[in-house]
Amino acid sequence: MPRRFLAVVALCLSALSLSAADAVWLTDLDEGMKVAKAEKKAILVDFTGSDWCGWCIRLKKEVFDQKDFAASTNDFVLVELDYPQKRQQPAEEKAKNKALAEKFGIEGFPTILLLDANGEPFAQTGYEAGGPVKYLAHLAELLRANTADGRKAFAQAKKDEGMVRAYGAELETILTPFFEKKDLAGGEAALAQFIKAKSMTAATKFSLTINARVSLTQACKPGDLAAVLKVLDAIIAETPADVKELAEAKQFRAQVAAEFLPFCCKALLFPLVCRPTDNGTSTLQFLRGVLFCAQSTRSQSLPTMPSIPRWTCRQAEVAPFRDGSP
Repeated sequence: MPRRFLAVVALCLSALSLSAADAVWLTDLDEGMKVAKAEKKAILVDFTGSDWCGWCIRLKKEVFDQKDFAASTNDFVLVELDYPQKRQQPAEEKAKNKALAEKFGIEGFPTILLLDANGEPFAQTGYEAGGPVKYLAHLAELLRANTADGRKAFAQAKKDEGMVRAYGAELETILTPFFEKKDLAGGEAALAQFIKAKSMTAATKFSLTINARVSLTQACKPGDLAAVLKVLDAIIAETPADVKELAEAKQFRAQVAAEFLPFCCKALLFPLVCRPTDNGTSTLQFLRGVLFCAQSTRSQSLPTMPSIPRWTCRQAEVAPFRDGSP
């Protein structure tokens, strides 16, 4: 009987010890890579603004600080890279974290970047509502991309994201006069000419085209959802089936059709879960925002590029940010 009791006590102590170890977050990526190689695990890096970013604070409270999240360390070494505004940070740590944010192209917080043991990224996400169990399922799905093909696809998606941003800024300048004159035909002709003259992937072409055409349509025909549906149908029909964002466009099209009422799109903006892993372009988020603006404010000056997800905090050069916190 005593032996059995001692065995149970030992087992409980072992579980408590493991749980405590599982809860540890490293603060140095190089150290995290060493541990990941030794334990043959992937790395989860949390780029956070711990003392100012509302969505970072919520993610930590709702997910990372919950006991159930300890199970994540079966697959990941956890690394937190902080970008505080109030707390004093050692100069060396601050400089190192800034360099890593630049290296990985971090533009908003929280950004959760998944790396292989060698530090090569294969997936990216952020805040997700639903608690630790749901978040663990989400991470398990993303972990499947930790392959040579997955890492290659992620690198291409990042490249496409940069191309969308660069081309988008150029395209905005070109299309602004057509927005101001409400010249839909002229704007679409200028867009087609721009796309034809540039070398880009199908995913980049899709993001630029759908954002620009929906924006033009809403600016020139405010509140005309029938015109939006027509544009979406045309873009969906001409887009190759292997373009990842096509599924989102089809989903969005179905929702617009189902909610074909004045001001109907206002409600669509809020339940959206938009992950930076979706090529960073946030196409569906952007389109919902465009229609929300068009229906509720009759805005005639609409953006041509995707907006930052509303659960992401932004800052310039990873310093004092424009806070998108709740």
